[in-house]
Amino acid sequence: MNTKRSLISKAVTLAMTSGLLLHTNAFAQEADTEQVDASKDDKSFEQIVVTSQKRVQSISDVPVAVSVLRGDQIESAFANNVENLQALVPSVSFRKGTTTRNSALTVRGIGTISFSIAAEPSVATVVDGVVLGRSGQAFADLYDVDRIEVLRGPQGTLFGKNASAGVVNITTKDPSQELTGSLSTEFYQDNEYRLKGTVSGGLTDDLSASLTVFQGKFDGYIDNVYNNEKVNGYDREGARAVVVYEPTNDLKVKFISEIYSADDDCCADLEGVSSGRNPDSKAAPNSETIADGIDLEQRQIDHDFESRTIDDHSAFSVQVDKTIGDYTFTSITAQRSWENTEFREGDFTSIAGDSDQPVFGVPFQLHDVGEQEWSQFSQEFRVASNLAGPFNFLAGMFYWNMDSERNFTRDASCQNNNLQLDQALTFYAQNNLSGDALTDALSDLDAYANSLGVTCNANDIVSATAFMSTEFNNWAVYGDGTYDLSDDLRLIFGLRYTDDEVSYTHRRISNDEYGRRGVGVRPATENTDAEGVVDETNLSGRLGVQYDLDQNQMVYATYSQGYKGPGFNVYYNFNPENDGRPIGAEESDAYEIGYKYASRDLLLNIALFSTYIEGFQANNFDCSDGACITRLTNAGDVTTQGVEVDFMWNATDNLTLIGGAAYTKAEIDEFNCPIETIVNDDEPPRCDTRSGDDVPFSPDLKYSLSAEYFMETEHGFDVYYNASYIYTDEQYSDLPGNVGGFNPHSLLPDYSMLNASVSFSFKDDAFRVSLIAKNLLDESYATTYSGDNFRYQIPRDADRYYGVAFKARF
Repeated sequence: MNTKRSLISKAVTLAMTSGLLLHTNAFAQEADTEQVDASKDDKSFEQIVVTSQKRVQSISDVPVAVSVLRGDQIESAFANNVENLQALVPSVSFRKGTTTRNSALTVRGIGTISFSIAAEPSVATVVDGVVLGRSGQAFADLYDVDRIEVLRGPQGTLFGKNASAGVVNITTKDPSQELTGSLSTEFYQDNEYRLKGTVSGGLTDDLSASLTVFQGKFDGYIDNVYNNEKVNGYDREGARAVVVYEPTNDLKVKFISEIYSADDDCCADLEGVSSGRNPDSKAAPNSETIADGIDLEQRQIDHDFESRTIDDHSAFSVQVDKTIGDYTFTSITAQRSWENTEFREGDFTSIAGDSDQPVFGVPFQLHDVGEQEWSQFSQEFRVASNLAGPFNFLAGMFYWNMDSERNFTRDASCQNNNLQLDQALTFYAQNNLSGDALTDALSDLDAYANSLGVTCNANDIVSATAFMSTEFNNWAVYGDGTYDLSDDLRLIFGLRYTDDEVSYTHRRISNDEYGRRGVGVRPATENTDAEGVVDETNLSGRLGVQYDLDQNQMVYATYSQGYKGPGFNVYYNFNPENDGRPIGAEESDAYEIGYKYASRDLLLNIALFSTYIEGFQANNFDCSDGACITRLTNAGDVTTQGVEVDFMWNATDNLTLIGGAAYTKAEIDEFNCPIETIVNDDEPPRCDTRSGDDVPFSPDLKYSLSAEYFMETEHGFDVYYNASYIYTDEQYSDLPGNVGGFNPHSLLPDYSMLNASVSFSFKDDAFRVSLIAKNLLDESYATTYSGDNFRYQIPRDADRYYGVAFKARF
């Protein structure tokens, strides 16, 4: 505790002499030679660059629907993590899980939501050219970002598997040759603070380096009435070092090393509709049934087991760029590891497991502890032409390997609502008795249970542990290029060949002496010892045309294919009969027509799209085990189509407007029926009752508008006003049932949000002080329906709160 006070005390002392970095102008001052080359008086949008095609290009020249969030823009919005992308980019939605490993991004309504360790995302996440094995690796704090590019639609040619819906491409800052540094602090209500320090500069004429350190802490915003403590907070810290060696103009070597750790008592599910499990609790919601609506004002839980996530990341990469003649050769070698431990309250009440009566007449206990380790290695070689002639290309080879191990233990109340105790004792007797003793035990199982002193009530806690592992091996060769048919017209083409291999092992062992079944705990009769492997190849391509209307505007039309690799539904209660079958690849075909305009004062992008996804990997409803659950399968085929608009406009010398809108219809074409309806080996029948229903996390309409106004004063300081408004339409958080129709609990209401800040800049922005207001409208909302007809995720930003930030730079 003393350490914490000392740290805050030092931070406040430093913060009182600090301020924030200049919003747009500082970006221009700090950008490297590959970034916007604009002076303090020239904020030209023509110069915004992206690497969405794995080479540095102006955003207005790229025939891809891409949204760009610059580092200064992210800082001005005080958007501290990838989760905030859903507010800044209308085409993106975020599924909030109880841990980073089961949260997910969706783009244009398409994404993979799964608990399986042998399935991969549909939206690829790339950091400094390195593809991350899981999106959860990127759901950390943004503290050294130069820009984030969101590529919408399939990007299989250049980014390979796991890009069937899109790509989030994050680029961090390079060190400067000139010695610079900054210190920033943010303080918010409810004891939340964030500290960041950066130093950057040249070590020699050829060598430059930077170091950024970060720390953040938050007590939480949810009251646990069980122990009068706050939850849904965090305790995080990280450091990132970059070294760039550039001895000549044609050689650049960049080393990046990063460590990050988080201990979050997050993310507890809130009871948005009465569960009936503890109606006398102070945390009982005001909504009795869904007809009353979701209690979006609920900020209390009554949990005797704390949901918590512990993350530890480490990463190292080396990128070498060598130019020889008209070609640039690039090598990126990377190693990353991720350790994730989750503690999950699964009964959602403090009185569960106390009763000596059988479930389900009384509340049951269910507590989970899961540990997982990921280790990935990737190597990419590529060569790019210099964009000088009529034919330009980029070609490469890619290799990627990821190993994962997970141990998961569930402790839960014994379950005996269908003679499960008799089944367990029969198995126990057969393995421990013989002869007459066995015959006597099996003839009177009640007497046998009494002789052992065995019962099966809510306070009889049983457990089982699953030991799971997976390995992914992927290699690919690819090429992408353009050919100028004339000065204004060019042909776009690309192709990628991919080879995927996925293998798994699963061994689940009952920890109970008698092998009893628990709520969500398989008995000893269902112990597993399974393994499997699937290997698949894919050829994806893209073809299109691009036409320059004049120097400032162009149109394009493309057809592209996406590919998401095969997998297995490997999770705690893995059933070898159903889950042991491979899940086939998810493939997509996309058509897109776009228009782009770029001048000094205006950047405008418009895209019309239609994407068909075959073999959509989703949690399909399945009742084959006697209880309806969701199981990851090739659920069926879906289509997403719509229109997107985004713009940046320097309306005046002092006013900048940034906005975007997305109208998306992501719908089910036809879905496969659940496994229990299949009576032969022919192609499974279709569940056409769900045709036309929405895909989860695909709001029809999202839009945002932000404005920054700069005002000079005659009093030795300048003022920056910043405001943003975001609207998100209603959306479903689950697939519809097998017979059609959505669970009404899964419909998340629409919401609006208004954020604002005012900043005071001193001494040419050497110091900045900002006052911050989040959710000024105080409109509450839920990001996710988690299940059981009552569980919801309600974020911190669903309440109005205030903060202050300081930054100093030299």
